[in-house]
Amino acid sequence: MSTTDTPVYRLSTGTLPLLISMPHVGTRLPDELVAQMNPGAALRQDTDWHLERLYAFAVALGASVLEARVSRYVIDLNRPPGGESLYPGQTTTGLCPTETFRGEPLYQCGAAPDATERQRRLHAYWMPYHAALSAELARLETRHGGALLWDAHSIAGVLPRLFEGQLPDLNFGTNSGQSCGAAVLESVVAVAQGSPFTHVVNGRFKGGYITRHYGRPERNVHAIQLEMRQSLYMDEAPPFDYMEPRASTVQPLLKGMLLAALDKLPGPAATGSISGRR
Repeated sequence: MSTTDTPVYRLSTGTLPLLISMPHVGTRLPDELVAQMNPGAALRQDTDWHLERLYAFAVALGASVLEARVSRYVIDLNRPPGGESLYPGQTTTGLCPTETFRGEPLYQCGAAPDATERQRRLHAYWMPYHAALSAELARLETRHGGALLWDAHSIAGVLPRLFEGQLPDLNFGTNSGQSCGAAVLESVVAVAQGSPFTHVVNGRFKGGYITRHYGRPERNVHAIQLEMRQSLYMDEAPPFDYMEPRASTVQPLLKGMLLAALDKLPGPAATGSISGRR
């Protein structure tokens, strides 16, 4: 296993046909942007907090793990490079967000990023992350004859501006079945059904750009997004503490879902890939 650490991302390469992407765990806000932002931006409230810690077991398992370093307030690595909405008609945030999930403005008056600044961020942050993701996924596909891309996310369970009521605990997205083979997804859902947690498939969250762009089941590359309620493993209120007792009940479930999916990868990708790892 090797590790590449840059100001944009951290990539640990593994031996399994499994890549876990965490595009929203980054907390870095460049000083020049902080000077243009409102004080509330420093809270980074919409971060996918602590996922790298929650999924730490996956590195020992043999997974490749890609973690963002920059905050989603700088650029959203799970949005299309053109900035088009993935959920037309629904409230969402863009490629370079100008407001929080709660609708609070991130920038001081007149300081929001213009087209030139958005292009700069695209080249400085978005492209390097996706180059690393593409290259690692290609390596796994070449080595194993296929791969599972698990796009890991978490979110506050109640956000009235984005969705009604309270989210289920586990929100699986496969672009309405287009990014992942049915057998692979069904194996994951079967594990979730045996847990005490609620779940939904292709509900409010069907998968962002990463799931939709890289999932190619016809090539045996299967992508699943998991949007998890943060209260399952952390305190959703500042300072967003990691809650070890809660997390310890979620980690075996995550491991079980990942191994179940790997078991169902067709062809060479599954052969011997997880022998002895259960």
